[in-house]
Amino acid sequence: MRYSIVFMLGLSCLMLQASAGDYILHIFGNANMDGTIDEMDIDYLKEIIKGTATTTMLSDANFDGKIDEDDIDQVERIIDDSQENLTILDGNGKPVTIRLPVERSIVEHLDNSEMMMILKRTDNVVGVDLAMSKSESEFPELVKKTSVPGFSPVKDPDYELALSLRPDLLLTFSNNTAEKVEKMPGVPVVFAGLYYPDLINPEVSSFTDAVHKLGYILKARADAEEYIDWHIGKIDEIKSYTRNMSEAEKPTVLIASLPKEGDKSLFTYARIDTLSQMVTLAGGRSIAEDLPAYLKSNYRVEMDPEWAIEKDPDYMIFITIVLTPPIGYDSDDITGISQALDAFKSRPEYANLTAVRNNHVYIINGNLRNDASKGLIGAAYLARIFHPDEVKMDPEDLHQEYLHKFLGLDYDLDQHGVFIYPPIVKGQGKLGGIPDRYYEMYEKEAKNGTAGA
Repeated sequence: MRYSIVFMLGLSCLMLQASAGDYILHIFGNANMDGTIDEMDIDYLKEIIKGTATTTMLSDANFDGKIDEDDIDQVERIIDDSQENLTILDGNGKPVTIRLPVERSIVEHLDNSEMMMILKRTDNVVGVDLAMSKSESEFPELVKKTSVPGFSPVKDPDYELALSLRPDLLLTFSNNTAEKVEKMPGVPVVFAGLYYPDLINPEVSSFTDAVHKLGYILKARADAEEYIDWHIGKIDEIKSYTRNMSEAEKPTVLIASLPKEGDKSLFTYARIDTLSQMVTLAGGRSIAEDLPAYLKSNYRVEMDPEWAIEKDPDYMIFITIVLTPPIGYDSDDITGISQALDAFKSRPEYANLTAVRNNHVYIINGNLRNDASKGLIGAAYLARIFHPDEVKMDPEDLHQEYLHKFLGLDYDLDQHGVFIYPPIVKGQGKLGGIPDRYYEMYEKEAKNGTAGA
């Protein structure tokens, strides 16, 4: 019963935070319900114990069901980073207790894996999922870790192998944690909340809260704070270009999964998803806003292609992960993404759309949605596409800064990687989104009307 009450209080807290606009750090010990754990929480706990202050849902610092001097001791340990355990509310609003220090982690998917790099904790990783184990360019250290089959995004996890790695922590991509909790007894299963960035109000987002919490869990608070400050600062910079635009100045946009040949439906994305938020931050208007499911779904929204055709969007942005040849960090070849673009634009049902006629159809790599920049880099590319005259930020420079400063990668985007096509022309001989060596070829295609503007 106690856990049910805490769970419901957690959800209420998350909703209150979103509505009030004041950030709350979801770690037990944050007695005064602000954005950090400090001496003010000790003072507040003393008032609770004296009976002169109201108990809050996060005041039970040691999570033993009562408020007493032991909670003050726990807060003191949290402040000086000597705590032996930590209880958080995860991204679902559920309490999870983690034993510290965390020395052996299994991490799922791009966002958690990159966050371990940002927080400089890759040495603590003992297992990764299939996607991480195949990307040497993006994960030069994590690719050496044990690949645990069946974890995100595949099904039927190999729990026996996972448990044999003796993990202190499983950072899961999916918010559906029940099976993993059951199958991995004794291992804290944490959905931190990185999946939900809220690019419009990042200060109070689940993503930002997750980075704060991981900083405490992994004893990397300074790195977490540095990344949060950078992330929010860059979002604010994009906002400075787009926030005062009228609705008439914002192009209409279809953002969807790249349809395969023969698909009878299009799949766009709900407001809560990173992709739709990328469009909004970049100064666009998703045509999906007119769909009832846009506000209700937590992921993809099925759309009738005829409805999309009637809407006739100014831009069409398609996301994909798998192409042949591949795209992303481990490829310099644009053949696959170029052919996929040509294949879509050649479909007769879309031939007369404004976006097709104006060469405003783009394909983007799934990294721009799923990595730990959580749509920031993708939004920067889209903002430059939608508003090339107004937006001064160079998205590839931002992308490069992220790779060098936070992921610690020696990776040159002028030479490597395929992330968006058609690319952004930055100047003579310079392209954003694909290697610069394709400049002359792309310019020739653009002049012939066979590539994007």
